[in-house]
Amino acid sequence: MTLVKDSLPAARRPRSVASASTGRRPGRRRENLAGYLFMSPWIAGFLLLTAGPMVASLYFAFTDYNLFNTPKWVGFDNFTRMFDDPRWQKSVEVTAKYVVIGTPLKLLLALGVAMLLAQSRRGQAFYRAAFYAPSLIGASVSVGFVWRSLFSDGAVVDRTQSFFGWHVGGWVGNADWVLYCLVALTVWQFGAPMVIFLAGLKQVPRELYEAAEMDGAGPFRRFWDITLPMISPVLFFNVLLETIHSFQIFGSAYVVSNTQCGPADATLVYTCYLYQQGFKNAQMGFAAAMAWMLLLAVALVTAVLFWSQKKWVHYEEDAR
Repeated sequence: MTLVKDSLPAARRPRSVASASTGRRPGRRRENLAGYLFMSPWIAGFLLLTAGPMVASLYFAFTDYNLFNTPKWVGFDNFTRMFDDPRWQKSVEVTAKYVVIGTPLKLLLALGVAMLLAQSRRGQAFYRAAFYAPSLIGASVSVGFVWRSLFSDGAVVDRTQSFFGWHVGGWVGNADWVLYCLVALTVWQFGAPMVIFLAGLKQVPRELYEAAEMDGAGPFRRFWDITLPMISPVLFFNVLLETIHSFQIFGSAYVVSNTQCGPADATLVYTCYLYQQGFKNAQMGFAAAMAWMLLLAVALVTAVLFWSQKKWVHYEEDAR
């Protein structure tokens, strides 16, 4: 009898555990269902507005498609035609020049202003907001119109440089200077990387500067040996972000050039030529091939940056 009584609770335990687990399963299923329901707008938007168009554009890149007729498969003809197109080569040249000149100048100005704002001074919050404001409005079409009016013939910039004896006319109508007008516009929008630099500078321990100053290190030495290594992860992030952003320039180039991407294709950046081929010339297959070539170029540049960071980016984990 004792053995039977002792065996009964043991026999019942698995049933109670099973019943408890089966009782929790419907609750978990309801939680999962609720989670998927809340995520469904994002999932639907991703599939319909991002993943779907990407797959469609990849297919169109290998077709002859003019937005009106049925796409015709042509294989790699769009890509081979791309390399034989002199205007495509011009767009690559203009974009590369814009990225190489505009991105470093923007980051240098952002870092310099961030170092000034990192010091305690009166009205610091106002200066931060004032310097950051152009990043919020710089990409708007209205700013593009204002910028074009500032750099036109007889405008403020033209009169100012003429006052100092520099007679080159308005930058917008000058094929040699109009690209630098776009560079000035992107440099003016240095607020976003400035805020990121400022956050990185706040994390540098003051003890390092004090010790270096006691050892006789000057301002440049402290900047080179302490500031740059300590903020190198932030610098890498800004370089990566701003480089990718520079490859995607379109609105300012399109508006400042009065939708012509000129004069003489001087502002024919890659995305502007892509827009012309896709929507003005109805060569959507060729435009899709251009878009995927741009994606591959950005991916290659990103891979090179990630490879190079091993040599100049210093993380705290590496120091340990």
